[in-house]
Amino acid sequence: MEILRVENLCKIYGKGENEVRALDGVSLSVELGEFVAIIGPSGSGKSTLLHILGGVDKPTSGKVFMNGKDVYTQNDEELAVFRRRQVGLIYQFYNLIPVLSVTENITLPVLMDGREINEDRLRELIDTLGLKGREEHLPNQLSGGQQQRVSIGRALMNAPAVVLADEPTGNLDSKNSQEIVELLKLSNKKYNQTLIMITHDENIALQADRVIAISDGKIIRDEVVKK
Repeated sequence: MEILRVENLCKIYGKGENEVRALDGVSLSVELGEFVAIIGPSGSGKSTLLHILGGVDKPTSGKVFMNGKDVYTQNDEELAVFRRRQVGLIYQFYNLIPVLSVTENITLPVLMDGREINEDRLRELIDTLGLKGREEHLPNQLSGGQQQRVSIGRALMNAPAVVLADEPTGNLDSKNSQEIVELLKLSNKKYNQTLIMITHDENIALQADRVIAISDGKIIRDEVVKK
């Protein structure tokens, strides 16, 4: 079942001689529960694509459909709700709130949405992510790998349609990197969670179901790694 579809997506910055075409006619489709890795050199348009998929940055032209709904026909308030409920974003530098505890950081999207916390899901995530006993720790009391685990928990807490990970292992050593990838793969399988990940690491990309290569704002390769 298709969960995400992109049609002829373009993103242009600047005008005239200063025009930069970050995305140039990108089209793709992602199935429910698929793990897709996006690779490409710096400046190729990977992060721009991810931010547009997540409702963070608007396209110049083209369409994004999530669960059959045209994302960018929504107004700003509806887009904010879309980001909170439909998308889980994981960044390279964690983006945790320094004065909030592990539990508070994980549950922040739910509280911002004015909804009750699913305590069973919270406990399951904390157990799965290996954060039991650290629920009241602040981010500066955690290692880099633990902080990234918290950011994964925050991304998964709302059970979003799609998890978007922008270089989630880029700030970690090889051991922690593989542990984070294993956790993301676990959430992909355990919760049938659709996962789209940007990575520069070829070994990580090859663990995905599918690899999409982008260069100069265009998809130059789209291949199934494993079925």
